[in-house]
Amino acid sequence: MYVEPFDTADELREEARKQDDPLVAIRLLGVAMAMERKTAPEVASATGYSRRAVQEWVRGYNAEGIDGLHDAPGRGRKPPLLEEEVKRFCERLDAEPRAQDGVCALRGRDVQRILHEEFGKVRSLSATYYLLHRLGYNDLMPRPRHKNADPAAQEIFKKSCRN
Repeated sequence: MYVEPFDTADELREEARKQDDPLVAIRLLGVAMAMERKTAPEVASATGYSRRAVQEWVRGYNAEGIDGLHDAPGRGRKPPLLEEEVKRFCERLDAEPRAQDGVCALRGRDVQRILHEEFGKVRSLSATYYLLHRLGYNDLMPRPRHKNADPAAQEIFKKSCRN
């Protein structure tokens, strides 16, 4: 494998010792071995990675030097809602349920439906609860009281129903 001579093998090993990221340190050592005319399978055997991975390390080093051995940002799953959608979603949850919701308090299935109908996001019920918890909402809430409830009438009912 051809390795661009940005640094010497000894300089790469020294840089590997200073690294905070252990993956980058292994990549630096792999590139140092490749500089010493080791083949990709030999380097792969020594590092415990695949031949293809070693070739990618050398390709990244040849393109950008040591910076080419760091992972690119932006990996991982994207969040289910964008920032402006999160704001709208939280405002929707903080407001009282709408008449078309048909309930006096939103439950998990209702929130799941809102995500689908108003935001175009299809989420499982468990993913909906995960999103609610991540946004600081708690699903353990006291039972809501109806706006037309009469506490005095409820107390009379409780006393008359006791055995």
